[in-house]
Amino acid sequence: MSKLSEKLRLIFSDQSLRRRMLFVLGILAVSRLFAVIPIPGIDTLRLQSLFASSEFLNLLDIFSGGGLSNLSVVMLGVGPYISASIIMQLMTVMVPKLKALYQEEGEAGRRRFAQYSRLLTVPLAIVQGYAFIKLLQGQSVLPPLSASQLTLDILIIVAGSVLLMWLGELITEFGVGNGVSLIIFAGIVSRLPTTAGQLIFTFDPAQLPIYIAGLSVAILVVFGVVVVTEAERPIPITYAKQVRGSRVYGGLSTYLPLRVNQAGVIPIIFALSILLFPQMIFQFLTQSTVTIIANAASFALALLSNNWFYTSAYFLLVFFFTYFYTAVTFDPDAISTNLQKTGAFVPGVRPGEATAEYISRILTRLTLVGALFLGAIAILPLILRSLTGIQALAIGGTALLIVVSVVIDLIKKIDAQVSAREY
Repeated sequence: MSKLSEKLRLIFSDQSLRRRMLFVLGILAVSRLFAVIPIPGIDTLRLQSLFASSEFLNLLDIFSGGGLSNLSVVMLGVGPYISASIIMQLMTVMVPKLKALYQEEGEAGRRRFAQYSRLLTVPLAIVQGYAFIKLLQGQSVLPPLSASQLTLDILIIVAGSVLLMWLGELITEFGVGNGVSLIIFAGIVSRLPTTAGQLIFTFDPAQLPIYIAGLSVAILVVFGVVVVTEAERPIPITYAKQVRGSRVYGGLSTYLPLRVNQAGVIPIIFALSILLFPQMIFQFLTQSTVTIIANAASFALALLSNNWFYTSAYFLLVFFFTYFYTAVTFDPDAISTNLQKTGAFVPGVRPGEATAEYISRILTRLTLVGALFLGAIAILPLILRSLTGIQALAIGGTALLIVVSVVIDLIKKIDAQVSAREY
């Protein structure tokens, strides 16, 4: 308790860190303000009715921070930017030049890579914004729009999405933590009072054991996320002794920490984006006048609406993206090369290719544990919902997973800032 109070004292007494924290809070407040500014011409009653009957839109609304249910100017949230990031990460597998740009050209290469993601965000936001408007017009939430009105609304929606992307990058650069993750976190937290109110007003004493079980599962999820996020597998590293003149250098022993969940919360966000984006497109295509297209879109929507298919796809996507993101961000060959250049080696393992294979083998086994855990936690609320019939559980579980992971990451970054100032 004394350590916690000391850390808090350092946070608020250090002018630079205090300014960073206040900057983050200010940017998040601005993002929440834009989430309640609606685009013009909305039929509010029809909009509420549509969201009451669509679980898909409610889940998407969670990750837009409530902006979608208000049809606000930031109704797409950071979804287009996340989709662009996913596409760019996938392209690194297929385009060697992009992989070299991201992994081998240092900070300058990563800045160019991020710039490509920003540029790709704009066309994706245009496509998603147009699809949403047409979907809402088909449900009579929005009136028929002229070409100029439609263009204006799409421009407003795209500008809102680009604005959130920019705010997120401002947080990353001038604040503390990952800006995009914090914006998603703020959107989820802003919905907690509404979700809690729904659970309270729909409370049935006969279902008290179910609510207690749900609360127990939530506590276990929090505990499990913290344990797996903090879990590491140390690989022993020894530095070779070097004689320079009359001095002997090296001979020290340390370790290389490999995290069980190397990818963090990114696989969950990627998987949700991949699942939600096709549903939005299929919703739009069901309004097509071409019978074959409309029937195919309806079939695809019915398939995605099947709880077991959706759950299986969700688990497999989380599992895949855990491995994929770990492979993109952690390169055993680069680690092995760096160790060899600095005169370090793993005891009992030859330097160079053998060390890279050794690290890769351990990382693969660790990632299996992390991927299975993330996948299980992601689909657990969906299974509970199908068993209990309480719809809020499906949303709450995924949101809880993201919130806990973002909070842990934020605490680590704040602690790193405080430790740097202590020294």
